[in-house]
Amino acid sequence: MPMQLEFIPVEEFYFALTLAVRTLDDLDQPGLVAKVRSLLLTEYGQPSTVASGKQNTFNYVFRVQGVDNSPSPQLIVSISDYQDKLRLGSDYGWLLDTERKPIRTDNFSRRQQFGEQLRSHLQQSLQLPLS
Repeated sequence: MPMQLEFIPVEEFYFALTLAVRTLDDLDQPGLVAKVRSLLLTEYGQPSTVASGKQNTFNYVFRVQGVDNSPSPQLIVSISDYQDKLRLGSDYGWLLDTERKPIRTDNFSRRQQFGEQLRSHLQQSLQLPLS
């Protein structure tokens, strides 16, 4: 199954929250944040979380289907802005232990490859200008 993203609306965000989401990439291109914000707002409406402050104004969160994140039962991706950069984050390669602290899994070494796969998917499926 190819990668598929399922948008998590603000009403469901809390239940999808994982403390293991970490930054995959910060993309710093002039105008990129405004362009992506507009595209995501048009496609999905209100962001998954209400961000407050100048350094972070939106956060769209998705469940990812079609990518193995074993032993974690799910995979989360976030697209947000942070200090005028576009931030891609994910819990790929991370898992919460019994004390809810993030620990690395065997997939951690493949986070860069997953990030490239995610950027490619976002460019193709949502026409996000991430190159």
